[in-house]
Amino acid sequence: MTITTCIFDAYGTLFDVSAAAREAAGEPGNEALLNIWPKLAQDWRLKQLQYTWLRAVAGAHDDFWVVTQNGLDWAIENNGLGGNDTLRSRLLQLYWELSAYPEVPAMLAALKSAGLNTAILSNGSPAMLESAVKSAGISAVLDDTLSVESVGVFKPHRTVYDLVNQRFDTTSYQILFVSSNGWDAAGASGYGFHTVWVNRANEPVDRLPWVPQTILSDLTTIPELAKSL
Repeated sequence: MTITTCIFDAYGTLFDVSAAAREAAGEPGNEALLNIWPKLAQDWRLKQLQYTWLRAVAGAHDDFWVVTQNGLDWAIENNGLGGNDTLRSRLLQLYWELSAYPEVPAMLAALKSAGLNTAILSNGSPAMLESAVKSAGISAVLDDTLSVESVGVFKPHRTVYDLVNQRFDTTSYQILFVSSNGWDAAGASGYGFHTVWVNRANEPVDRLPWVPQTILSDLTTIPELAKSL
């Protein structure tokens, strides 16, 4: 196998989805978040993902920004913070400026130095992804940012993974697909990509028809893995 292209999920893989709640909790006036921000962040992310799956199954697609706001509203109410419009607005603002994980810039730079294509394949809307990439300072080490908005359905629908081969004129065995979502990595495995699950939380493998071929705790060794395949 010769890998020519490395594709990354965005949220939770390159960008830390807990960063918005964590950063807001440290700001004056947001003391209510100090002890509960990890649960708020977890609830927000879980509902955000659940709503993408439900919309995909129901054929009720909407922009990922709408889904992100829906997930936050549920999480805010679930954590007893309803009615705090200022906090809600601040959390949403911070979501457009999520921090990249520390190893991301050097990892992507190493892939580019090795002559590999690099891109994002995400549920995120084009505007959200553009903002996150710019904020993280990684535009120069990405060849493209692919959004599900071009096909109108969320992952793990097969038409989303089709976007990669269409964009780079590759075959599936030339793709290394990397995601922090076990279900996403599994779906991409079923599609035919070689997949990596970045399992930062050391969770069990999802019980699905497919499994990721490789499981890592972070992204540091992705360049070495791509070279070895």
